[in-house]
Amino acid sequence: MTTGYVYNEVFGWHDTGTNAGLFPADHRLGIQPFQHFENAETKRRLHELVVVSGLIDQLTPVRPRKATDEEILLVHTEEHLARIQAGSDHPKGGDSGDGLSPFGPGGIEIGRLAAGGVIALVEQVVDGAVDNGYALVRPPGHHAVPEHGMGFCMFANLAIAAKAVRRSRGVERIAIVDWDVHHGNGTQAAFYDDPDTLTISIHQDRVFPPDTGLVEERGTGAGEGYALNIPLPPGTGHGGYLAAMDRVIAPAIDRFQPDLVLVASGFDANAADPLARQGLTSSAYRTMTERLLEVAGQHAGGRLAMSHEGGYNPVYVPFCGLAVIEALAGVTEPLADPYEPIFGGMGQLELQPHQTALLDQVVPLLDAIGSGTRA
Repeated sequence: MTTGYVYNEVFGWHDTGTNAGLFPADHRLGIQPFQHFENAETKRRLHELVVVSGLIDQLTPVRPRKATDEEILLVHTEEHLARIQAGSDHPKGGDSGDGLSPFGPGGIEIGRLAAGGVIALVEQVVDGAVDNGYALVRPPGHHAVPEHGMGFCMFANLAIAAKAVRRSRGVERIAIVDWDVHHGNGTQAAFYDDPDTLTISIHQDRVFPPDTGLVEERGTGAGEGYALNIPLPPGTGHGGYLAAMDRVIAPAIDRFQPDLVLVASGFDANAADPLARQGLTSSAYRTMTERLLEVAGQHAGGRLAMSHEGGYNPVYVPFCGLAVIEALAGVTEPLADPYEPIFGGMGQLELQPHQTALLDQVVPLLDAIGSGTRA
């Protein structure tokens, strides 16, 4: 088993300024300068744990490169690209489009490297240079829609990579699973009318964006039925997530029979995250990864690549991320998670009746998924 790994220290230099969590500092509103939720700490500490644990020695480094205009325009409009360039050229930087996603001068170059790093990893997975892989990139991408960035995202990294390898490698059917706690609205938008791309987002119900990610959003035109949303109730722990994996996500991929499986890997469903209210621990992420490896092995020759998205607790995200990368690499003696006994011991993390009721709404939608021209 060979696992590719993308990281570059410049990802930590993506500058989100002195925002107080979400908003710019403004003494008139009582908002003191502080630190943006999307800062370098979670990613930097995850990478350092990968190194200190010794896992780095079992990974194959994949060098990121900058995405070209042509690649970015596979998903985004020329106006969005021009807006990011203009902000990047400004001495004080700019915003990706929603007023909540700042970046510093020259920020477009880091955004290009994040998108290009995911492309480079997916290319190596498709080419067979590595069996699977993890791109620890920043800024994240799954909220960026064609017309603008949002939700801390500049470019739709994973969607760009999917379209790029489809064009350059002839990959036909791609399944994209998004387990970030926020709805993967940008990735969904990029493929909403595409029956050759199955998008599955499992997220906390309407936590962000507050008006998307409903069960009823299923795609349009030829793509109807190929967008699946699993908006889990707040407080869902490992029971609900693993039930969703077994009842919806794995069976949907089984029906679709993809050539490639991609994952938008956010860790903000962890039990200690400040931006959501779910209860996952590292063991849940490890189990979900193992399940996806199994289904990718059945239908996609094991071709599985993950792109890092959110996760905002710098203490606990590294252990969740490490568990995922260990699973990808087939580590048999993983590093123990010291927080698991505490977070995993919280009450009502098992599957609850109201979570089952939500899954009961989604399961019948799998009937609309076809496997294309395959026998």
